[in-house]
Amino acid sequence: MARAPCWALGWLLLACLLLRAEPLAVMSVDVGSESMKIAIVKPGVPMEIVLNKESRRKTPVAVALKENERLFGDISKLRGSFISCPVAFRYFQDLLGKQINNPQVALYRTRFPEHELVEDEKRQTVIFKLSQTVQYSPEEMLGMVLNYSRGLAEEFAEQPIKDAVITVPAYFNQAERRAVLHAARMADLKVLQLINDNTAVALNYGPRVLSLFMGDIQVFLLHRPSFSFQNIMFYDMGAGSTVCTIVTYQTVKTKDSGTQPQLQIQGIGFDRTLGGLEMELRLRDYLAKLFNDQHPSKDVRKNPRAMAKLLKEANRLKTVLSANADHVAQIEGLLDDIDFKAKVSRQEFEDLCSDLFQRVPGPVQQALSSAEMKLDGIDQVILVGGATRVPKVQEVLLKAVGKEELGKNINADEAAAMGAVYQAAALSKAFKVKPFVVRDAAMFPIQVEFTREVEEDDKSKSLKHNKRILFQRMAPYPQRKVITFNRYTDDFEFYVNYGDLSFLNQDDLRIFGSLNLTTVRLKGVGDSFKKHSDYESKGIKAHFNMDESGVLSLDRVESVFETLVEDKLEEESTLTKLGNTISSLFGGGGHTPETGENLTDSVQEEEESLAETAKEEQGGKQGQKSSAEDAGEEQGEEKQQSPPPDQAESTPLKEEPQKKEEGEKVESQDPKENKETTKEEEPSKSSGASTATKTEEEKKIKAPKKQKLVHEITMELDVNDVPDLLEDELKSSMKKLQDLTVRDLEKQEREKSANSLESFIFETQDKLYQEEYQFVSTEEEREEISKKLSEASNWMEEEGYAAATKELKDKLAELKKLCRNLFFRVEERRKWPERLAALESLLNHSNIFLKGARMIPESDQIFTEVELGTLEKAINETMMWKNETLAEQKKLSPAEKPVLLSKDIELKIAALDREVQYLLNKAKFAKPKSKKEKNATKPDSGKNATATSESESTIPPTEGKQEGKEWVGRSKTEKKPEAGGESRKNDEL
Repeated sequence: MARAPCWALGWLLLACLLLRAEPLAVMSVDVGSESMKIAIVKPGVPMEIVLNKESRRKTPVAVALKENERLFGDISKLRGSFISCPVAFRYFQDLLGKQINNPQVALYRTRFPEHELVEDEKRQTVIFKLSQTVQYSPEEMLGMVLNYSRGLAEEFAEQPIKDAVITVPAYFNQAERRAVLHAARMADLKVLQLINDNTAVALNYGPRVLSLFMGDIQVFLLHRPSFSFQNIMFYDMGAGSTVCTIVTYQTVKTKDSGTQPQLQIQGIGFDRTLGGLEMELRLRDYLAKLFNDQHPSKDVRKNPRAMAKLLKEANRLKTVLSANADHVAQIEGLLDDIDFKAKVSRQEFEDLCSDLFQRVPGPVQQALSSAEMKLDGIDQVILVGGATRVPKVQEVLLKAVGKEELGKNINADEAAAMGAVYQAAALSKAFKVKPFVVRDAAMFPIQVEFTREVEEDDKSKSLKHNKRILFQRMAPYPQRKVITFNRYTDDFEFYVNYGDLSFLNQDDLRIFGSLNLTTVRLKGVGDSFKKHSDYESKGIKAHFNMDESGVLSLDRVESVFETLVEDKLEEESTLTKLGNTISSLFGGGGHTPETGENLTDSVQEEEESLAETAKEEQGGKQGQKSSAEDAGEEQGEEKQQSPPPDQAESTPLKEEPQKKEEGEKVESQDPKENKETTKEEEPSKSSGASTATKTEEEKKIKAPKKQKLVHEITMELDVNDVPDLLEDELKSSMKKLQDLTVRDLEKQEREKSANSLESFIFETQDKLYQEEYQFVSTEEEREEISKKLSEASNWMEEEGYAAATKELKDKLAELKKLCRNLFFRVEERRKWPERLAALESLLNHSNIFLKGARMIPESDQIFTEVELGTLEKAINETMMWKNETLAEQKKLSPAEKPVLLSKDIELKIAALDREVQYLLNKAKFAKPKSKKEKNATKPDSGKNATATSESESTIPPTEGKQEGKEWVGRSKTEKKPEAGGESRKNDEL
């Protein structure tokens, strides 16, 4: 048999290890302004929404912090509404990536005046100040919420979870996205992707997931009819903002995977402050006015706790008015024990928010403008988000889009979480899902700016400022881009900034923050040119990457050089010459070297052509003038030179399938060129031997090859929008959150110990008055136990509230030890009736079985005398033990330690049952003796014996076959039952 190769054994071992490894679950967190939804996928379980501790499918995004207490979710929301409002924090996502002078910070102070916001001196961002020593940033607040969400997911999945996909609003800029990533790192979560919430909704709507199961580990998708091409508009109005998204669904062909479904984000419009919260604040202020009108001497606006109660009632009122024409708002003890009650109609609510409803069509027009589409091209408008349930919102939106109806066939609350968890399963290595291509879009254009000194016609020098678009508005990502600087031979710097944001209004621009992203300073450019002076420069290439999360990064900067190198002619062997001659005669592979060179050239042509294509796409209307100037500067240069002076090329690398197809087109042209070259050479080869010889000699002269050299340039980055957290600051925040988590766990353990101690005291005090406990105890014993319980109860009231967890556990252990004997006696007497009845029943059945076994005729007996004697002995000993122990137990007082123990009764039952079961099993498998076997023992049955042996010669042996005077089927040493019983040991053998 052939041995398996080493590599095969290695792969087999790896496969075994992978099969034994337990796959991990993944999660998604849809972090909304008001509430969050969590979903998980784990092996064997389809995508599912996680239930919180109150068994609800969504959890408020709220944190309550007070001294040594931290609460989340519904509990913290309740705490913020009624108990201690200043320490309950909500809607802090609006402060992520914002500096202290941002209008959004001022708006937050207006909405929640109970919180004290101070400036971070290092980053100029916002900090929540609880006291002089306790302060938290918005990133740390979000980190607490994400850590809490992971705890809920792990409890629901019953296994650890590390990987997550987190949703963010589509209008989040670079600073806001980086802030979310910082918060996730503080929570020790590995972010697979930050996915735009509108993209997650679109992903959930495209494929309908039927099931996710282990085995082949596949996700089956149910596609909608006419899925090949559809334009869907999703209108998402949540608690804090509104986003309108236009998505195109289609099927695309890929080189590797064939036809696949794809969604592409075509256009996005948004309104940062239009949402359900603003409606609730209007209602809150209206209710406060009604209360002040009812009680002129009171001013409810000056009481933060009362205003929090009004905001909670406004939330409920808004929900009820969505289905009713009017409703009564009422709050007990709103202010100074004064109850509040007022009737509010839907018309009054709509009048309060009339200006808000006028802003509903705004995101629709923005989305159409960014997608360069008209309403006629939209197939369907689908509602998402809780605030879209307001009837007036639907009425205004329906009129704005001009459709017959609005789509409501999607779960408005959970769609984003389910779409995000599908993406998490696709990104995780533990699952295999059917591919669904997602082409997201960057809302805000990004450009590279640089300044260079140029010489004018009069030989004077001036500075020229250049701008090159890196990512246009609605550019798809993930995508890599390369900017090439051709006119720098020494160290220089350039800037990465946002592009034209004229599509934003003035309020949005002020909230947006700094338009400058990063300053990049390059060092070592001049040294690279001096070091490679004999090479031709191909420019300084800066490689940018916008990843799946929409976060831009500069991967590296390289100085690229190139030179021509001629290969030395090599002498060919006789066999090589003969092979080349034969190949040339048959038109064969004599052109392999040239083909290789053409392939190399085709790769270079592909890069150049892609650069030109990108340059044409990105120049557009904005760069027409500068392109014309650059083209003028390019005159007189050779065709193979780098791009024109002062011009930066943007070259997409590793793009999505559409870009790859362009690359494939370029490659597909090269073989045609090779074929044409081959066709031109064929006539010369067939003209004669002399021509073939010349061709063979020309082949030996190889064209010069291009040698490429890359020198990495050192770069220094200065973040200009919102400074990133330093590594030490991140670790400090992580430790701060971990300490809070440990403190919470210790607090929960202490509360559990205190509750256990209190429960034991109260339950035991009650038991001392019960009849069964009094029967087995003396008055002195009960008094001693009662005294200790009273002391422990007093200690709990006076000192126990501040006691440590260990002290509480020690106190409980001391009380349990004191009551151990009492509880043992009660427990034994509870078990006696059932155990004794079982023993008595087994004794009766064993006696009946023994009598029946002894009545079997000697010729049919299957039990030996030793076996029956052993059973009889076990029955007698068990009966004697029971009678003696019961008699001894009757002599003892109930308060004394019993001699009749339930565990001893169980041991006796097990021992006797084992003896009976042995004989029952033997009887079960024993076979009855045939008449022929009985007659075989008679001396005058020779003929019958002969006949039996002859018949048995044609039948396989059985346990009843006779061999001489011994029986086959038992031990060879065992004789017939008539010869006398054998020992039990031999019988078992």
